[in-house]
Amino acid sequence: MTDWIGDTFTSTTGWTHLQRLVDTPTRMAGSDGEREAAAATRDALAQHADDAWLDTFPVQGWTRGDSAIETPADTTADTIALPRSPAGTAAGEFVDLGYGLPADFEDADLDGAIVMVAADVPDWYDRHLHRREKYAHAVAAGAAGFVYMNHVAGCLPATGSVGTGDDPIGEIPAVGVSTETGTRLSRRFEHDTVTLTVDADTHDATSQNVHATLGPDTDAELLVTSHVDAHDITDGAMDNGAGTAMAVELARILAARESALDTRVHFVCFGAEEVGLVGSHHDAAQRDLDDVRAVLNLDGVVRERTLKLYTHRFDALGDAANAVSDTFAHPITVAPALNPHSDHWAYVKHGVPGYHATSDAAGGRGWGHTSADTLDKLELRTFREHAILLAALAARLADDGFAVAHASEADVAAGLTDAGLAEGMQITGDWPY
Repeated sequence: MTDWIGDTFTSTTGWTHLQRLVDTPTRMAGSDGEREAAAATRDALAQHADDAWLDTFPVQGWTRGDSAIETPADTTADTIALPRSPAGTAAGEFVDLGYGLPADFEDADLDGAIVMVAADVPDWYDRHLHRREKYAHAVAAGAAGFVYMNHVAGCLPATGSVGTGDDPIGEIPAVGVSTETGTRLSRRFEHDTVTLTVDADTHDATSQNVHATLGPDTDAELLVTSHVDAHDITDGAMDNGAGTAMAVELARILAARESALDTRVHFVCFGAEEVGLVGSHHDAAQRDLDDVRAVLNLDGVVRERTLKLYTHRFDALGDAANAVSDTFAHPITVAPALNPHSDHWAYVKHGVPGYHATSDAAGGRGWGHTSADTLDKLELRTFREHAILLAALAARLADDGFAVAHASEADVAAGLTDAGLAEGMQITGDWPY
């Protein structure tokens, strides 16, 4: 039966929920807006699922205040504080470290400096460097302050957390600047003394994961996941309103095919992803991971028309994705690489087979983590196409004919080492082995 495909191409269920999410004033982790969005997502899932509920957990709350870089010319650069930055003031030599590669930090004297790094890496470099890795290198080098320069033009300072779930508040003040502001600072004030100031409030808070289930009452479960929270400077349409809206759309599609499912499908829309994957680690710690057949994590879908699936070296996941692509004669980019930077990682690091479903997009995050992450950047056509492909993939994963073995933690660790990711994860405190 293919009626569900036509239904999906006329459905407004997920897109309507996406509009609901982006119209929430803020979905910052631990905020009233995040709670409002989570409750709305629970209610949307409940329209299709057998059961839906919220699971609340503690988080380190962080509220943004003002921030600035004061220069010798008595000018103040436009900045935004990076989440989990401590409040404070630091004065020191301004050093533009370019891309901020590990070797750049080794070759520079940064003791007491205010160091600026770009958000991207050069084309020739063999791996992505996460913002928190660059921040950790700056801290280890003795820097007094950290400046993170967006590589996407448009006067858009980029945000992003510098803390983790285990170490939620960073050690030195940190701000984001636009590429235009960063370039101007480098040109005019390289090696001059500048003063970086961050005002921020830390406090106890709570976040929550949204749960819903449908299908047979089996011990094994397929997890379909996303994250509800977004940074406070943005609507978070791409990151990750679209992913949570997609979870709602997939619940609608699979509920209509519930009798054909062999395995229970468990939707989990996490809280507090943007501040250290806190919600997914909370959930994974409570599960018997042997019962998780696979994870289909939706984070970055709908950004571009071609779906991209990281399969984390699980060949069976790649085969399933390619089969869906062949069935619909629709391209899907399958990336076997390990990618430890979204909510699937709380499970994959323990050997659970998992996808990170995103979009095949050039230029890294693009509008993500900036104030330009708004609904007008997304297309309903792409949302519906991704929904069809992802629903077909989820149904395939939930079928008894699908089998994929869990990996050992030793195999995952070896894969990270082979990919050159171990060093960065160790310096940030993310190495789990």
